[in-house]
Amino acid sequence: MKNTFKMMLNQLKRAYFLVLSAVLCCVFLVNNALAGSITNMRIGQQVGSVRIVFEADSNFDYKAFLLTEPKRLVVDVFDMDVKQTLQSDKNNLIKQTRIGKLSGNDKRVVFDLQKPAFIKKAFMLKPQGNMKWRFVVDVALCSERDFNSKVGTKYAFSSDGADKEVKTASSSGSWFFSDTPSKPKSRKKIIVLDPGHGGKDPGAIGAYGKTYEKNITLAMGKELKAILEKKGYKVYLTRSTDIFIPLRQRVRIAQKHKADLFMSIHADSALNRNAKGLSVYTLSETASDKEAAALAERENKVDIIGGVDFSENSKEINDILISLSQTDSRNKSSKFAGYMVQEMRKSVKLVSNSHRFAGFAVLKAPDIPSALLEMGYLSNKQEEKLLKQSSYRKKMASSVSVAIDKYFNDPEIAALY
Repeated sequence: MKNTFKMMLNQLKRAYFLVLSAVLCCVFLVNNALAGSITNMRIGQQVGSVRIVFEADSNFDYKAFLLTEPKRLVVDVFDMDVKQTLQSDKNNLIKQTRIGKLSGNDKRVVFDLQKPAFIKKAFMLKPQGNMKWRFVVDVALCSERDFNSKVGTKYAFSSDGADKEVKTASSSGSWFFSDTPSKPKSRKKIIVLDPGHGGKDPGAIGAYGKTYEKNITLAMGKELKAILEKKGYKVYLTRSTDIFIPLRQRVRIAQKHKADLFMSIHADSALNRNAKGLSVYTLSETASDKEAAALAERENKVDIIGGVDFSENSKEINDILISLSQTDSRNKSSKFAGYMVQEMRKSVKLVSNSHRFAGFAVLKAPDIPSALLEMGYLSNKQEEKLLKQSSYRKKMASSVSVAIDKYFNDPEIAALY
């Protein structure tokens, strides 16, 4: 009887473990079935940028951000399966792609970057036609300075626009590290205004009223500074009194203050007394290329771009970094000049072909978007009279401030802050 009872008890135990195993198996299968799947990934080369597209069979939550040492783009996908065979296509920005597991069904996809870059945008596209769900990340080349300003999960692009907890990677992905998220701190944009000339250098002298350019530029600088500070910008003047400052030192002042934008203020003069109108200058491509070459050849390469020490890099690396930074700054400068012309046209007379290009020394900071404003001609009787009027200068300053607002609100520029 005892033996029969033991046999029945053992059979019940076996049956219990079989049922428990079956239940756990079902739970595992259901859990995995609920997780979506990223089935394909492609990288498209564009001018100065790449577009990464994940194809998936369902919508999913994500977080995309940058990490450094080494430079990489990280995309965390939540409750998704990712095919381990995904690889980056040939392009000039991403070296390779790696995939690791976070907790649960969450995965981390890491793109090793060949050059500094920033995330322009990240968004999800709903299925359309034969296309599945698509998650898109646009990544563009940028300067070392801009890259460093966007590193960390506090600058992450996420599916709900809010920071989620970044999950620690498992031991199977030792090249991950966690980064505690925090709410991004909004900082004031820094603008350096450069009133031209000063001290022993009077600049242009009015043909009729003997007005000194150095006085007009300083007055305009102070008036514009007051308007911009009321709007919440942090503004510095290269000079606030009648002193002489060498051109290169003006650039160094902008770099010292880590300016987001630099604007030099001038008034023009011409032999033709009928010449009049406002113009905006940015650095010409030829001048930019020459400056890049000169910078690359300097013995002391400390602090050329955003505090980066170039002294230990090879010539090839320095050439690439300086060229990238110059191109990036020149493109931003042209964008700002476009907004300046657009706004100034509404309030004052402009010369024809009002956005011009030249090799002004004050425009040669390789890492700061820069423009030079010529407010009008002191050699023209009417414009000399206008430039002496505070009301006229304030009208111009107001237009400049609107252009600066539009520049920083431009989607491509706003993505950097």
